[in-house]
Amino acid sequence: LLPTGGGKSICFQVPALLMDGLCLVISPLIALMQDQVSHLTEKGIAAASLNSGMTYGEVKLILQKASRGDFKFLYVSPERIESTLFKEYLSVLDISLIAVDEAHCISQWGYDFRPPYLRIASLREELDKVTIIALTASATEKVKEDIIDKLQLQNTAVFRQSFERPALSYSCFQAESKINKLIQVLQGVPGSSIVYTNSRKLTKEVCQLLQLQGISADYYHAGLTQEEREKKQKAWIEDQIRVMVCTNAFGMGIDKPSVRSVIHYNVPDCLENYYQEAGRAGRDSKKAFAVLLYHPNDIIQLQALPDKKFPTITTIQSIYQSLADFFQLPVGAGEGAYFDFDLRQFTENFKLETTTVINSLKVLEQEGHISFAESIFLPSQVMFNTDKEALYAFETAQPRLEHLIKTLLRTYEGIFDNRVSIFESSLAKVMRIEVNLIHQQLKELAAYGIIEYLPKKESPQIHYLLNRAPAKYLHIDHDAYHARKKNYTNRVQDMIRYVSDTTTCRSVFIGNYFGDTQLSSCGICDHCLNNKKKELSNSDFRTIEKNIKTKLLNTPQSIDQLIAQLPSISREKIWTVLDFLQTEGELMITEEGQVSILKS
Repeated sequence: LLPTGGGKSICFQVPALLMDGLCLVISPLIALMQDQVSHLTEKGIAAASLNSGMTYGEVKLILQKASRGDFKFLYVSPERIESTLFKEYLSVLDISLIAVDEAHCISQWGYDFRPPYLRIASLREELDKVTIIALTASATEKVKEDIIDKLQLQNTAVFRQSFERPALSYSCFQAESKINKLIQVLQGVPGSSIVYTNSRKLTKEVCQLLQLQGISADYYHAGLTQEEREKKQKAWIEDQIRVMVCTNAFGMGIDKPSVRSVIHYNVPDCLENYYQEAGRAGRDSKKAFAVLLYHPNDIIQLQALPDKKFPTITTIQSIYQSLADFFQLPVGAGEGAYFDFDLRQFTENFKLETTTVINSLKVLEQEGHISFAESIFLPSQVMFNTDKEALYAFETAQPRLEHLIKTLLRTYEGIFDNRVSIFESSLAKVMRIEVNLIHQQLKELAAYGIIEYLPKKESPQIHYLLNRAPAKYLHIDHDAYHARKKNYTNRVQDMIRYVSDTTTCRSVFIGNYFGDTQLSSCGICDHCLNNKKKELSNSDFRTIEKNIKTKLLNTPQSIDQLIAQLPSISREKIWTVLDFLQTEGELMITEEGQVSILKS
């Protein structure tokens, strides 16, 4: 149990490097798997991943290499370990360590329960001597015990880092105008920032309002193409963009220690999500701010969430039937099939409410019937349709396409025998030409019949994990479903208590929620600062505030200069007032310690 950015990866990567054999890493996030494989490969450590965008031939080739000992790390999704092909190779893989990442997904009491995780324990039947390490950033005591139970861990050692973030100041503000408060916070806290919203539409709207105020901002959500997402993410990481306004699709696996503020424009539905997202601020251990903005209507909407998140069983069955009608999928068919899914068209065709559809799909996913991912990415695929002699003759006749043909053959093993996933952007870099020219030449080769070319898919996908059943016989575990709803209701109530609490230190509240009861008051959250303010008499506070603002009236000054000019006032009292005024958005304090007034 380590907080976001706490170094969970090295907890299995370093031991695995010291052991003989292969480390099998089970992770639910394709983007995170690819990111970690890329980092390991850059360090000269052999690693590979198996994900849903790969063909049978590609998966088989990687498993063959893994069985020969070519890799030190093999990243797989929990769905992949259930496949027939993986099971065939399991006995010949020299596995020395199993790492279960995002382990809270195994618990039905966790905020992101995924049924395939429950089947990880079946690996123990064949790998009963292999050590398992489970890793998560946010698990309550109940979830922790459930992880141990579901993974059948014996003689379990639990390693927990404190949930305290000494340099992270938590605060909640009730705001009639959220955008005005957001601008005020961003003006008061310089540096890189993430602003989380709860809808794609809002990311763009808030971004445009910030840009109108001269604040460097961009927006990000799962509905953008992968190319757009990568471009925006890179610009933000490299500080070309200061503020990223985004949905929770942004942030997972991003390593940027210098984020100075994470601001939630809407209230998340649980403390697990809030803690993970807020924890992306200040990983460099320098002062940072986690700010949550709310309106009384947000609390009302939160209270209504459990009934929205957990539709009636009849509603779920009806949407399951509509889905089959939409894809024209007969009873008894569909297992393993992917379908492009236009959510807007689906809701319009069947006159359904979008939120109800998404939440019903989530239940169908949790019950193991389908997999639904808005941001799924299935790469382009290519296979040569001709023999080598005919290909040589074609290259002679069409020399301008020869460079691409030779690059494909050099880059992608097995491309003559199977469909292979390719990445046009990588080819463009290797060949030093524009990506759109790569697309054009691939289409030309396909038109000549030299290759089969299936362009990448970035639209939402429904993946049927089981054959379609008659809707009225659809299996849903009613007791477990209602228990999950009750647990979710409790989580929502805890989030509301966090927002509504007026006295408890924010860090202590969060720590207690996760079972960390040893925390002392942080001294820097909004409640701690209010308590410190109360320790000063109102007249003392106003006197110090007036002195500070007078000294800063004409020019910004360093904190040391300010303190030197107020010798009769203790350093601690000056800091108390400075912290309070910065949190309220009246002062700006830079990383270098320069202080300036934002408003009188």
